Amino acid sequence: MFKRPSKFAIAAAAVAACGAFVIAGPTPRSAVKPVDPVTPKELSDEEKEALEVVDLGAGCFWCIEAVLERIKGVKSVESGYMGGHVKDPTYKEICTGETGHAEVVRVHFDPEELPFDKLLEVFWKLHDPTTLNRQGHDIGTQYRSAIFYHSDEQKAAAEASKAAADKSGEFKDPIVTEITAASDFFPAEDYHQDFFEENKTYPYCRAVIWPKLEKLGLLKDE
Repeated sequence: MFKRPSKFAIAAAAVAACGAFVIAGPTPRSAVKPVDPVTPKELSDEEKEALEVVDLGAGCFWCIEAVLERIKGVKSVESGYMGGHVKDPTYKEICTGETGHAEVVRVHFDPEELPFDKLLEVFWKLHDPTTLNRQGHDIGTQYRSAIFYHSDEQKAAAEASKAAADKSGEFKDPIVTEITAASDFFPAEDYHQDFFEENKTYPYCRAVIWPKLEKLGLLKDE
């Protein structure tokens, strides 16, 4: 059985702290379910060539994956690690905060169907980009908010989107999201991929991911 040094403890704390909310709030129940994910987990090289790619960090990659794979125009989402100095890091290693990696998702999307600036609008809403190296109870540099761009055009668009979000008044504190060039992407372990899909009733998912899906209108009546 795998060990999760941070999120297992966080899940227990979230259940204790949220209590009735976790039970009565947006949890798996007969009347509501998440919008079905529309993304395959693998794409052919030909399919990838027709798409744009970006790597995004917004806290726990379980959360980002669960949201973005339900956004129209997103064609594939894969959890992984980026931005560190250790080759082929493991989850246990990145949880120490000493490898420099962030938990990210690699997103392949169709810019004709979902322009990059529209994808970033979802990105700003799915997490708090004003907290440095932290998302809720997830604390550490591995949970930093980050946009790892793949082109000069993406860099310029990300900087413009960040400036616009900062001026929007939606956030009371300045946005601290890192905008930097993409580096080596290391896919996360298999048990991280599609974690929400396989574990919808897991305490962390109930306390953190279901509310994100509700906030973004990604739940539907059965």
